[in-house]
Amino acid sequence: MLWVGSLLAAAGFGWPLFATAVPRDAQGAVPFVAFALVPAVIVALALVVDREMYTAKTVALLGVLAAVGAAVRIAGTGVGGVEAVFILLILAGRVYGARFGLLLGLLTIAVSSVLWGGFGPWTPFQMFACGWVGAGAALLPRLRAGGRLGPRARARLKIALLAGYGVVASYLFGLVMNLWFWPFAVGTGTGISYSPGASLGTNLASFGLYSLVTSTLTWDTVRAVTTVLGIFLVGPAALAALRRAKLPAARSAPSPGDARPRSTSLPGDGTRTHPSTAPDEAAAPRTARRPSARA
Repeated sequence: MLWVGSLLAAAGFGWPLFATAVPRDAQGAVPFVAFALVPAVIVALALVVDREMYTAKTVALLGVLAAVGAAVRIAGTGVGGVEAVFILLILAGRVYGARFGLLLGLLTIAVSSVLWGGFGPWTPFQMFACGWVGAGAALLPRLRAGGRLGPRARARLKIALLAGYGVVASYLFGLVMNLWFWPFAVGTGTGISYSPGASLGTNLASFGLYSLVTSTLTWDTVRAVTTVLGIFLVGPAALAALRRAKLPAARSAPSPGDARPRSTSLPGDGTRTHPSTAPDEAAAPRTARRPSARA
């Protein structure tokens, strides 16, 4: 269901590529598309906040990290391309899983937009884009213990993997965010303009050129460098701190074979065994009654 919700949100980003619309129509439709994404955000929150999230520790940790992410984002506002919040999203998503990373990205953008006053039609797009950044970190392959690599080499490889993902996520974030306003950003009649009725390949080529000259070589590159430096500098310590605050839902559940019969004392030195963990009757036959002394 989360994948379906993400696909619907992706359709909200790139609908002009599949539906013919002149730039002024696309500009007029953007607020409606943004408001249409709000129910998708609510559905995503309902799907993520399931029974595994109903713990005080999870809610508290999510609130603290969202507040930290919002503060970091507000502090970096106005500095072109510096998105230090990506460091937090990637590290937290890696430790706590895709659903937590998605929810953290959604809430971080929502809280920072409300506090900073930057709430607008672009906010739902940013919420989903940052949520995907946090969720994608959890989908990276896990490095198993053992093998030829020692603990230190394996730890460095994990940080390098997250740093590489940070580079990819930084550029993909820029492409996705460019897509929602590109159809009406530069007007018509240029080599990087959206062309209504043109083929998908033609519009994608124009969009690629537009992104290259407007953000890929500048904003996105600065964001990628900031993310890589931050992960290398604070990544090991931050991962260790986040793992110490492991969520209850992330802990491994005991296997059925580890269950033990539990007894509770009764008056008269008797015992009572819970039905859920009681041994099989065939394996533990009942003890025959002793004959009464009065018989």
